[in-house]
Amino acid sequence: MPKRLIPGTIALGAFTFTMTALPGSPAIQNAIPMPYFGTTPFAAPGLGLVGGVIMLGIGLWWLQWRAGRAAKADEGYGQTDVPGKPDTAGANEDVAANHQPNTGQPGSFALALAPVVAVIALNYWLSSHGLTRIDASYLAEPRFGATTLEAVRGMCAVLSALALAILLLLALQWRRLPGLKKTLETGASSSVMPLLNTASQVGFGAVIASLAGFALIRDAVLDIAPGNPLVSLAVSVNLLAGITGSASGGMTIALQTLGEAWLAMGQAAGISPELLHRVTAIATGGLDALLHNGAVITLLSICGLTHRQSYVDILMVAVLGPIAALVAVILLGTWFGSF
Repeated sequence: MPKRLIPGTIALGAFTFTMTALPGSPAIQNAIPMPYFGTTPFAAPGLGLVGGVIMLGIGLWWLQWRAGRAAKADEGYGQTDVPGKPDTAGANEDVAANHQPNTGQPGSFALALAPVVAVIALNYWLSSHGLTRIDASYLAEPRFGATTLEAVRGMCAVLSALALAILLLLALQWRRLPGLKKTLETGASSSVMPLLNTASQVGFGAVIASLAGFALIRDAVLDIAPGNPLVSLAVSVNLLAGITGSASGGMTIALQTLGEAWLAMGQAAGISPELLHRVTAIATGGLDALLHNGAVITLLSICGLTHRQSYVDILMVAVLGPIAALVAVILLGTWFGSF
């Protein structure tokens, strides 16, 4: 496979169905809607699976087609899409890196998969059964946020499942983690920036909502499709994700400013909060992967490629594919409701 197809392949696995569509995913894009709609990570699982299959199918079809064309043109791994200009230096570096001696023994595939399965299983059990048995009346007190367990159940399930899965990973792979302290320190440091980013986006959304002119924007957005808030929700979240270059950023601003309005419109139209959740999550995975997206730039940089060489594949698998899935989910949700 040509090197230039690697970013698109990674984007298909990281930026699409696993991020927004699959029920039970601990991704932040699947977690942010929960406190706004009172849902869990498994909201509208059937529609999520349908959307995920569409994204995966379109992405695999495109990448296979591109790989087939490259094979017919006898394009090697290190060549670019510029005829007659093979990237031999990059190819040699990659080959050398791939032939470094590996002195460690490979671990068990089952043990490697166990924490991933544990996250999904624990997430489901906690959100559906475990947390519902807890007396959480204390949450109504102001010092605990004056909230209810139902409002935070989904988020608590995700965080608890991730924490327990990490402990399981440590227990299973203890001997293979000699630098555990350094690993934990790096992980803790890396978590600060996403935390601050999300907090700043919530604050930005609150400021925007307080402006006098916001009422005009709100009315225009909500009037996109008055009879179907799913369309208004999808368009708004997708556009904001594209403008900010961030799936979580666009979603946070949209829900912070209009989440209550969409929930009220959905209830009036007989649309379940679970369907609103799934449409919101999938809508973040379209225009967010445009040229200026930070994850796209980082991915291309790590792969040693440019937008000119590889972005068209990212566009197909991480922008057009998710948008097609979003349209399908909205249509199915409108016709059959949440499932």
